Formats: sequence, structure tokens, C-alpha cells
Amino acid sequence: MPILPAVRDARFITIRRGGTLTDADHRLLAQWAIACAEHVLPLFENQVTDDLRPRTALDTARAWVRGDVPMKVAHQAAFAANAAGRGLPDQARFAALAAGQAVAVAHVAAHELGAAAYEIRAVAASSDRPPDAGRAERDWQREQLPAAIRDLVLDDQRLRDDICWGVFSD
Repeated sequence: MPILPAVRDARFITIRRGGTLTDADHRLLAQWAIACAEHVLPLFENQVTDDLRPRTALDTARAWVRGDVPMKVAHQAAFAANAAGRGLPDQARFAALAAGQAVAVAHVAAHELGAAAYEIRAVAASSDRPPDAGRAERDWQREQLPAAIRDLVLDDQRLRDDICWGVFSD
């Protein structure tokens, strides 16, 4: 199931590509997505102790935010993180996918919501969590949102909740 809309929202397209997203807000979206993915990274690392691809993807995403690596490098790291989750139990797989989505924000800013949605799914799939853990995780994510992008992300959650498995609804 795709988590990106069929028609791209201009608010998630950078100004230089014809949208309205500033570079500063693009970086904030990436930082928030990194925080979301990093929050569940232990769910992957506890399952697979010798695979560094999701952690490397988050390090690459941080390097992209700093301007130390080009978008193409970040984009390739997304594929590697996604591949790391193949065949794993849901909580580990979703944690790897969250890392892949977080680093993919460098390529397409709208992947920010993918990182958040997969993070919630990873938490919800954890057998040692209470039934409302996904909702608590969503609330934690919202607390992490920088003020400059808060309204944008909350509106994106409302608009794309149906293609993001309903994880953002109340």
C-alpha cells in the first residue's frame, strides 16, 4: 500500500522545484522523521544485532540535514534500510522501514509521514506494549514536532491518515 498521495502536495515540494517548502522546513521534517525512526530503532536492533543498515540510514539522514551528503546518497541509504527489514517480525520490519522513510525525506519530503506511520506500527506490533501504545506513540511524536512545521504535519496526518493505515486518527 502506498503511503504517498497520487497527487503531490506542493507544501512538500521545495521552492526550487516549484513547491512552497523552504530548505529550512525540509530539514526540520527530516529531523522529526529521524527522531521518530530512532525512537523505535531498538525494536530492530534487538532482533538483528549485526545489521547496521537502519542505523546507518539515520546517520546518513543526519548528515544530509547538515549538508554533508547529497540527496542521492541519502536516497540509496533508504533502499538499504528498507531491505534490512525483509522477512523480519512486524516490529523489527516496521522499525527498519521507519528508518528507510526517514532518510528518504531527503529525496521526497512527504516521506516524513511514512517514518511516523511505520514507527507507530512498530510500537503497536510489540507484544510487550499496552493496546493503546500506538496512540501514545502518536502523541509522543506530536510533542516532538518543531513549531515551524507542526501545523503542516498535523494537516498532512489528517489528509493522509487513510493511506497510512489510520494510525494518526483519534
